[in-house]
Amino acid sequence: MKNKKKVSFPHLGNYWVAIEFLVKNALDADYIIPPPITKKTLELGSMHSPEFVCSPFKYNLGNYIEALEEGANTLMQTGGLCRLGYYGELHEQILKDLGYDFIFINLAKVSYRKPYTFFSDFKKVNPRLSISKLTNYMALMIRMVKIIDKVEGFIRENVGFEVVSGSFDKLQKEFLEALRKVKTKKEMNDVYQNYYKQFKIIKTKKPKKPLRVGIIGEYYTIMEPFSNHYIEKELAKKGMVITRTMNISNSLFLRKDKDIKTRIKGYLQYDIGATGTDTVSEALRLAKDGYDGLIHVKSFGCMPEADAMSVLQNISNDYKIPILYLSFDTQTSETGIKTRLEAFYDMIEMRKEKR
Repeated sequence: MKNKKKVSFPHLGNYWVAIEFLVKNALDADYIIPPPITKKTLELGSMHSPEFVCSPFKYNLGNYIEALEEGANTLMQTGGLCRLGYYGELHEQILKDLGYDFIFINLAKVSYRKPYTFFSDFKKVNPRLSISKLTNYMALMIRMVKIIDKVEGFIRENVGFEVVSGSFDKLQKEFLEALRKVKTKKEMNDVYQNYYKQFKIIKTKKPKKPLRVGIIGEYYTIMEPFSNHYIEKELAKKGMVITRTMNISNSLFLRKDKDIKTRIKGYLQYDIGATGTDTVSEALRLAKDGYDGLIHVKSFGCMPEADAMSVLQNISNDYKIPILYLSFDTQTSETGIKTRLEAFYDMIEMRKEKR
């Protein structure tokens, strides 16, 4: 179709697979996958961004520019609980000032818990879209996100102990490609059940009491591996269980505010905004569960996470759990991050041996 929309969305881990599913099936549009994030992406985004804006803004802008150059004519921007909710208007204006012609769909004004609120914006992409069709495919997309999160959670906890290097990575790529081909809920569930069984039978050599490290912090930087210099892979090389439950499933679809408020009682009286409260809640849960260490990840200038750091230190003192604080911006050195991770690993390993 000559006027068929070509939609793109900034990278965020592997969630692009679920977004592609929604765009192709509900919106009847083509999906332009932005090129993999590289230093060029960050340079493009930084060149046209305010100097002191947080790095997720710059990554997203770089993704948009590269997607537009690949032929995208419709861009989508997610909402957010922090300044991310205001980024859509800025991104749109910057891109139009650069001379690009496109439709911009800003999802900051919709509710992820109410699929029908997406309707008017998505009608811009597919004028023939019905509420029933959108609701159906939104539900399937949510199901796909939960599947991706569950599989990736299993991988994090086991990839550091694989006998044949690269086994999990290879199967994960096959799993994501299989997900891209599904059309129905049954096909989706079949892919999930088939591959989850395959992940479970990958040979691993896991000690009885492995080191366990939890990753907490600002959502974009912990979910998009390039932006944190692939710290999960670096940690896995050391042979440890990696836990990161701060993901889309737990944040949007499985979140229980009452449980969080009960858990953080004594550490936080009020919601400190964005991901900060969830960070404290998850840190406390992992500390009580006897984890060997925590890694707090954020982008430079993220105020909610900066506010959380003093509370995290109280948790560290009370539960005798070490916390490594990592802040990322456009100038962060990969070598420096690796050095700090190695030192952190050596420290928690020695602590475990003395227990």
